[in-house]
Amino acid sequence: MAQAHTDIDFIAVQREDFSLAVEYAKLCENNSRDGAVVTFTGLVRDLNQGRSVSSLTLEHYPAMTHKALQEIVQDARSRWQLGRIRVIHRVGRLQLNEQIVFVGVSACHRGDAFAACEFIMDYLKTRAPLWKKEQTDSGEHWVEAKQTDQHQARRW
Repeated sequence: MAQAHTDIDFIAVQREDFSLAVEYAKLCENNSRDGAVVTFTGLVRDLNQGRSVSSLTLEHYPAMTHKALQEIVQDARSRWQLGRIRVIHRVGRLQLNEQIVFVGVSACHRGDAFAACEFIMDYLKTRAPLWKKEQTDSGEHWVEAKQTDQHQARRW
C-alpha cells in the first residue's frame, strides 16, 4: 500500500528549518479531494521535567530513522483513509523556540486527519530512533522516554 502513496507522502530528517506555510501548501496543492488538513509543530521549550533548558541536541541513525518514519506513516495509512502525509523531523542542535518536528495530514474528513496526526506524533515519540540531549545550567542530560508518551502510544 505504501508504494501507491509515494507521490503524496513526504518524510524528511534534516538539520534545516522548515516553513509551515510551505508545508501546508504542499498538503493542499492540487488536492480538491481532501476536505481536512491537520498539522502539528513541536518546538524547543525552556523547561522539561523540572529542568531549565537552554538548547536541545537531537541525534539519530539516518537509515534507521527514515525506515521507522516510513513504517509509522504506513501504519497510519492502514488505520485511516488519508490523503497526503508530510513528516519532517529536525536533528542537530536547536535553540529555544526553534521548530523540531512537523506532521501534516490531509483526509476527506477531519476525524481521520486529526486521529492520524496524533497517532503519528505519539509513535514518533516512542518508536523513532531519535535521541535528545538537553543543554541546561547544570550540564548536558540525555532525555529519557516518558511514561506518559508510552501510555499515549499504547491507546492506539
